[in-house]
Amino acid sequence: MTSIIRPERPGDEDAIRAIVTAAFPTPAEARLVDALRDAGALTVSVVAEQDGALVGHVAFSPVTVGTNPRQIRVLGLAPVAVAPKMQKQGMGKMLIRTGLDAAGRVGAGAVILPGRVGYYSRFGFESAKASGLTWGDGAHDDYLQVIGLGQNALDGLSGAVGYHTAFDTLY
Repeated sequence: MTSIIRPERPGDEDAIRAIVTAAFPTPAEARLVDALRDAGALTVSVVAEQDGALVGHVAFSPVTVGTNPRQIRVLGLAPVAVAPKMQKQGMGKMLIRTGLDAAGRVGAGAVILPGRVGYYSRFGFESAKASGLTWGDGAHDDYLQVIGLGQNALDGLSGAVGYHTAFDTLY
């Protein structure tokens, strides 16, 4: 089986929606990806293709940070989805690594995500809370993680993280 990790192309939308829907308990994350795309806020969208079929997807969209004195571009990673039959085979890792590289190429200096600390730390993500970043009412701050994509990229970043309004579709 040959796996290819590549940018999303026109015509991939239905397959991405099916993958994201299958990977999560509800279709909310699939609606999120569609809403980000419709709003022109899907800054980086990477898919995994195996033998001509899409089997994974990762999305990056703009986020704001309360204090960003150097005005670095910050993206949020969410969601990452792998078709259930392909999970636990390294596809998610390939998507995330390729997506982080792509985020750097589009000028992002940092990436923020809400997720499992044990999983994302292998990519270099660390506690956003320790860097002075908060999310919403603070109830989920322990899950918020950040990675700098350049030297000293996180210097001066602090305060509330704001996701695109499309994330309101999750709740």
